[in-house]
Amino acid sequence: MQPILQRTDKGFYCPPGDFYIDPYKPVDRAIITHAHADHARSGHRHYLTAADGFALLKHRMLASAQITPLPYAQSTNYHGVRISLHPAGHVLGSAQVRIEHKGQIAVITGDYKVEPDQTCAPFEPLNCHLIVSESTFALPIYQWQPQSILFDQINRWWATNQDQGLASVLMAYSLGKAQRLLAGIDPTIGPIYCHSAIEPINQIYRDSGIDLPQTLRATDPQRARSLVLAPPSALASPWMSRFRPFSTAFASGWMAVRSKRNRPSVDTGFVLSDHADWNGLISSIKASGAQEVWLTHGYSTALARYLREIGLDAKSVDTRFRDESSSAGHDPAGNPPDSIIPELKPAGEQ
Repeated sequence: MQPILQRTDKGFYCPPGDFYIDPYKPVDRAIITHAHADHARSGHRHYLTAADGFALLKHRMLASAQITPLPYAQSTNYHGVRISLHPAGHVLGSAQVRIEHKGQIAVITGDYKVEPDQTCAPFEPLNCHLIVSESTFALPIYQWQPQSILFDQINRWWATNQDQGLASVLMAYSLGKAQRLLAGIDPTIGPIYCHSAIEPINQIYRDSGIDLPQTLRATDPQRARSLVLAPPSALASPWMSRFRPFSTAFASGWMAVRSKRNRPSVDTGFVLSDHADWNGLISSIKASGAQEVWLTHGYSTALARYLREIGLDAKSVDTRFRDESSSAGHDPAGNPPDSIIPELKPAGEQ
């Protein structure tokens, strides 16, 4: 019997439907789970993505890209394979891909988190026979606090810096994390500035109906005592000098590992991730009812071992080979092999 899904040198492929999910080499037909660069690559002939993420994908692809939006839970058919997209809770428009063929159901989660936030549709559990799950933070040390606690910590850090006459420069990835931070912090504390890499994404979120506070351009006055959102790449750039004196921080799940190696150039870190933690991964996989589990990215070996111990047919699926241009020891999402603690220079968005 023809498999419903297989791994190839271009990515996950559905043979009966003749399409790929998040392929990393050019293909004719690609289903894209979300607009982060390690999942959405240019060069495909045709793209299918969730309607909520259409504007983001269009923003990041070439103008000539052929992109078809599909509303959540609606289905389409490729060569007898039924396809539907369902919320993944990762960033705006992120989707799990459900494929069904001759009674067999597979779900490819893409990146996901289980705690709802204000900036995207919440994760939807799906029943299936085979689940392909990310495992970016699949170690017991990665257990997230409620995001309300994290936002209180950020607000207090900002207010404390204000008392000391400092701007608060918060490093966050431009798509998803920055907007989640904006939606969660207290905008009454002071003015908020955003880097030029972040502001166009903010506008797409606003146009999609997501309520974000007012943000200012770096050329506007009143920079003292402000909160500044910038991508990690801006930390050592001349752009930062206009906000001096300042205190710096980084918002990422990697901040759960408290070492100088993880944050060598910032004053503090906040443990805020758009990925599921250890408990979220396990609960989501169990809720799917799948007996077969493929795990990608990050600490997949550790999670596969645990799932086998509780009776599931789980295996780690190595994807690190897929982009030879990525930094040594990391896959394109910035996820480390199991023996390496991540550094504060991930290639993808955590």
